[in-house]
Amino acid sequence: MKKILAMLLAGMMVMSLAACGGGDSAGSGDQGGAQADAGAPAADGGEGYNIDVILKTTASEYWGYVQAGALAYNADHPEVVVDVKGATSETAYDEQLNMIDTDLNSGKYDGFVIAPLQADMVSNQLANTDKPVVAVDTNIPSDKVLSFVGTSNEDAAKMGGEKAVEAAKAAGWTEIKAIAISGVQGDGTATARLTGYQNGVNAAGGEFLEGEIQYADAVADKAVACMEAVMQNHPEGIAIICCNNDDMAMAAARAAKGNAAYENTIFVGFDGIQSACNAILAGEETMSVAQEAYDMGYKAVEAVVEVLNGGTLDEFIDSGCSVVTADNAQERLDTLKGYLG
Repeated sequence: MKKILAMLLAGMMVMSLAACGGGDSAGSGDQGGAQADAGAPAADGGEGYNIDVILKTTASEYWGYVQAGALAYNADHPEVVVDVKGATSETAYDEQLNMIDTDLNSGKYDGFVIAPLQADMVSNQLANTDKPVVAVDTNIPSDKVLSFVGTSNEDAAKMGGEKAVEAAKAAGWTEIKAIAISGVQGDGTATARLTGYQNGVNAAGGEFLEGEIQYADAVADKAVACMEAVMQNHPEGIAIICCNNDDMAMAAARAAKGNAAYENTIFVGFDGIQSACNAILAGEETMSVAQEAYDMGYKAVEAVVEVLNGGTLDEFIDSGCSVVTADNAQERLDTLKGYLG
C-alpha cells in the first residue's frame, strides 16, 4: 500500500507553502450522533461509493499527509472511490468555494469531506445538501456537518506554549516573553492557536505579548518580514516566538540567525512535518506541535462511509497531537517517511 501511495502522490508534495489548519470545537449545531439519510447501506462496506475530499490546498507537505491518509483508505477499501482535490493556496478562497459548489451540484458524489478556507461561506453552501458531510482539520458551523475530524487547536497550542516556557527556562532566559507570528488574521484556526499559545505561555509563568502579534498569512516569506520587525522592536531579544505553522517557524528562525540576542530564542512551529523534524534535528527550529494529518485524512473518509452504511458518528473525532523536540524528532521523521513509502 505504501508504494501505491507514493505513486499516487508523486509530484504532488510542495514543501514551500504553509498549510495548516484545524478546529477548536467538537462541532457546531445539534449534530451529536447524527446520521445521514443515505438509503440502504452498500455491500462490502460501501461498494460503489464515491467520496469527494476537498482540502484547503494540496500544495504543501502538511496537506500531502491528509491526502495520503484519504488515499490510504481508498487503497484499503478499493470499493470506495476517493477523489481528493484542493485550492492552489490557502488564500484562494473563491477557487475553493467554486470547487465545492460544482461538486455539490454535480451528482457525482455520495458524501463529502471538506476542510474549509472560509467556514461560514462553506456553511451557506451546504444549506441544501442531503449528502453526508464531514469536516476535516477545520470545523464548519453547520448542522449539515455530521462530525469534525481533527485537532483541538487551542488545546494543542496550549501544550506547545507550556513546553516552550520550559525550554526557555532551560536555555537560560529569566524574562520569558513570547510573541506570536500568526496566520491569516480572523481565521478561526489562527485565532484558536493564538489563544492556546497565550494560555500555555501565561500558565507556565511566561508573558504572552498580546499587543504585538504579527500576521503573516501562513506563508514563510511574510514570516521573515514579521521576524525582522520583531527584532527591530526588541533588539534585546525575545525568549519565545510562537508560529502558526512550521514553515513560518523555520523562516523566522532563519531570519534571526546571526543575531546574538536571539541565539537562544525558542522557535515553536505547528504541524510536525518532515521539514520541521529535519530543522529541529539541525537546531534550526526548537519544537513543533504535531498534528496527525495522515490519520485525519483516513478517519474523515472512514467516517463518511460509516454514515453511508447506516452508522452514527461522534461530534468530534480526535486525530491526536504531540510536541516534537530534538529528543523525538528522528522517530517522528521515520514515521512520516513511512506514510509515503
